[in-house]
Amino acid sequence: MRRKRILWIAPAAIAGMVLFAWIGGEVVLHLWNWLLPGLFGWKQVTFWQALGLLALCRILFGGFGMRGGGMQRSYFRRRMAERWNRMTPEEREKFCQGLHGRWGREER
Repeated sequence: MRRKRILWIAPAAIAGMVLFAWIGGEVVLHLWNWLLPGLFGWKQVTFWQALGLLALCRILFGGFGMRGGGMQRSYFRRRMAERWNRMTPEEREKFCQGLHGRWGREER
């Protein structure tokens, strides 16, 4: 039973990823070719260039606007708030000094 489910899910997942990439590439292609040549005089792009732009934006900015790591950020914030509330004022000051030193901020 489990093996049959995996055999069905794997091709469906691959087809879904291909479909998502194709739709994303087409959207970027049409938006680029509709807006940028008219506004800035830039050249039109091909589907493969549009897919490359989509991948580049994914690498640089992360996410496609669906999740964007929001759940991970809220989990981190909640854990950090719990830690902060358990700290004494001296521990908080030491923690802040450690952050300032790590990020290269100078004391004011």
